[in-house]
Amino acid sequence: MEKIKRNILLNPGPATTTDSVKYAQVVPDICPREEEFASIMRTLRKDLLKVVHASADKYTSVLFCGSGTINIDICLNSLLPANKKVLIVNNGAYSSRAVEVCEYYGLPHINLKFDVDKLPDLELVEKTLKENSDIALVYTTHNETGTGILNPVKEIGALAHKYNAAFIVDTTSTLGMRPIDIEEDNIDFCMASAQKGLMAMAGLSFIIGNKEIIEKSKDYPKRSYYCNLYLQYEYFEKTGEMHFTPPVQTVYAAVQALKEYFEEGETAKWQRHLRTFEAIHKGLAELGFKNVIKREWQAGLVVSAIYPDDKNWDFKKIHDYCYERGFTIYPGKISTTNTFRLCSLGTIDVRDIEDFFVVFRQALEHYQVAIPVIYK
Repeated sequence: MEKIKRNILLNPGPATTTDSVKYAQVVPDICPREEEFASIMRTLRKDLLKVVHASADKYTSVLFCGSGTINIDICLNSLLPANKKVLIVNNGAYSSRAVEVCEYYGLPHINLKFDVDKLPDLELVEKTLKENSDIALVYTTHNETGTGILNPVKEIGALAHKYNAAFIVDTTSTLGMRPIDIEEDNIDFCMASAQKGLMAMAGLSFIIGNKEIIEKSKDYPKRSYYCNLYLQYEYFEKTGEMHFTPPVQTVYAAVQALKEYFEEGETAKWQRHLRTFEAIHKGLAELGFKNVIKREWQAGLVVSAIYPDDKNWDFKKIHDYCYERGFTIYPGKISTTNTFRLCSLGTIDVRDIEDFFVVFRQALEHYQVAIPVIYK
């Protein structure tokens, strides 16, 4: 197997992958309607349940073609009964995206908005549920990837269930990295894309959720054809296949990535991401960078650093300098504050972060940005 140039991606996905995952896509051509391929997808769906400790009796996983946003679309448009509302606990860009989905479909919803650098107020969440008995779905994001804040999903889920609502969590940037137990965390539906925590390829997304609720949703209003959760679930159950053409090679890469996930192990993998995260903090602190989010509120996967107040700082120039040397950094996603993000996703470890900070420091020196960096 020829070695492929290794780039260190410090953006929040797609992530740095192993060569074995890349090469898993190089397979003989196959019609995705063959039983051989359906069997591969059946195994993949079962294995995905194990990542969040979900019982196959109660939960299922459903695969779709698309990026992580397709999961947000599917869950919201498919799982809302007629004459009911969605409550979106919103403190960041990705829960705001769920609000936009509701707006585009015309779904009744409450946008319970909090500051992007603050945790949601659980008392206000409960008050909203108590005052709106027509809320059938509660939705939030586990790790708001725009900032790196970790939301209290277990507590929000308990409140959702107390008021008889189903709980949907966008776990796109935590699933397969930060340990999740679907039952203990009070989650009814969670989601991810293969290119994030599983360290596979973009183009395959999946929803893990409660079978009974999916089956009930058969009778809910139909708001999309391609993006209907029950329709895709039913087709998988009847045929073992996706309703429409799957991303064949991407599925093979996901199968290999899951194999490597189980080989590394949930705990060991999380410890690797965590020590990589700590190395990012150490490198930024040595250069004097400040964080947007309080350290104790961070999910352990994304560090959002504030631009320094230096006339020589130019994110694009710094990005390009690092990119040319094999390291990718990423702009922030906060409208009120200029930030950039460094993430501990993918097949990277402490040594990669140490190598990155050598290059990053060189970039700052090259463009005459003061070290330690200046804040007014």
